[in-house]
Amino acid sequence: MLDDINELRTFVNVVAAGSLSAAAREMDLALSVVSKRLAALERRTGTRLIARSTRRLALTEEGMDFYERAQRILTEVDQAEAALTSGQVEPQGLLRVSAPVAFGRIHVGPVCRDLVREHPTLSIDLQLTDRMVELIEEGIDVVVRIGPPRSSQLIMRKLIDDYRVVVGAPEYLQRRGTPATPAELETHDCVHYRGVGAHWRLVSLAGEAVQVQAVSRLRSNSGEAVLDWALAGSGLAMNSWVDVKCHLRSGRLVHVLPEWRSEPAPVCALFPSSRQLPTRVRVFIEAMADSLARRGLP
Repeated sequence: MLDDINELRTFVNVVAAGSLSAAAREMDLALSVVSKRLAALERRTGTRLIARSTRRLALTEEGMDFYERAQRILTEVDQAEAALTSGQVEPQGLLRVSAPVAFGRIHVGPVCRDLVREHPTLSIDLQLTDRMVELIEEGIDVVVRIGPPRSSQLIMRKLIDDYRVVVGAPEYLQRRGTPATPAELETHDCVHYRGVGAHWRLVSLAGEAVQVQAVSRLRSNSGEAVLDWALAGSGLAMNSWVDVKCHLRSGRLVHVLPEWRSEPAPVCALFPSSRQLPTRVRVFIEAMADSLARRGLP
């Protein structure tokens, strides 16, 4: 039987922080206190929750299940306390968010900034990466991604639809000319993101679909690097609309073949299945949806 809820909070913080020492710093406690609380919890439950090694901590199978349950319990306790003290549920605690690098910097970062200004008991840790993160294993509360989820264990909330468009710098188009048809792309220098590949599938506004071979001597697994190349006039690129819209407005890029684009891909918020979504996650998702709608994204 759990006698001290601080043991539960300590366990959740250790998992989220990735180490006892990091959790101790975040909780402003001595390392010995954190270690004793975790040991007491494992002793009381009779279960090893965390497998310790010299380099990192990893949840056991039992620990992973307990971690999910503990998060829900603590969320309900926090919300109950907030409701009693203020008459309403206020988002609080640490929210861990992951998003793609370029999209996250342009669209997610400002939302995080505004939320912590509005809610003084809320903290946000924004992690920008183009790789697919593992929410539970990495202690992430919500992930913003472009495209449908690969895991059926995650819940998806679509925020808005996005699509990829062909763009080029004015300098490049003056030097090489502007393609008038998708087929002409095959005679141009192209730079491409490996996630899109060299075969570009385009759909016209009338619904006609074509696939072209985008020959390129510059390829990268970083969407930011590809965008930099396009801005520098190194070639045409097929980039996400949400990443290039600001450059189209400023004139640094030109929308090539405006009647053609990729099939739509959802910009979505992904989070683990839960009967009760934590208030801080719900507030963040609603703020993201509102922000994207105000920006006039497709």
